[in-house]
Amino acid sequence: MTRFSLALIGIAALTACTPAEQVMMMKLENPTLDGGTYSTGGGIDIAAELREVDGMTGLCGVWAESERQAIFSKGKSGNVVRTGSAYVDGAVLHRDLGFMRKVAPNAPYTGQEASCIRTARPWSPQDQGKPVQIRIPRQVVHREDEEGDSTGLQVIFRQTGPGAKNPTLKSLIFGG
Repeated sequence: MTRFSLALIGIAALTACTPAEQVMMMKLENPTLDGGTYSTGGGIDIAAELREVDGMTGLCGVWAESERQAIFSKGKSGNVVRTGSAYVDGAVLHRDLGFMRKVAPNAPYTGQEASCIRTARPWSPQDQGKPVQIRIPRQVVHREDEEGDSTGLQVIFRQTGPGAKNPTLKSLIFGG
């Protein structure tokens, strides 16, 4: 076996031993709601709240996407959610919201079974009921550039607030 192969086996073994985030399930009681929309219509909701988990701050949440999406944004929402971060009091609590459970759009999401993770922040009784700030970067989720001149169709996601009930561009134009 070559040294390269042995190195790859070693890296794979270390990766397998790295603990993954432990995800628990809890019902949302009073989540903060945020999200965004696509330039072609449709969008995403993210509902999140803080909980005490074994003496540490837990982040719980769900996300939903519009049931009717333009073909250009269909299947892209999970990637957008993974780029999101949660903040408390202006400080990063957790990056990558991909652990959150996908649900049907049904704001305000109170009572929804949510995925929760334990963060590195110690729990404080003052954290009870604090709003979670969600930040999702503006991003191009689809680009058509057939001529190589960057003038083709671009679909952009922007954080605009809850967007899962936002109509698609087609339904705005054709009423369907």
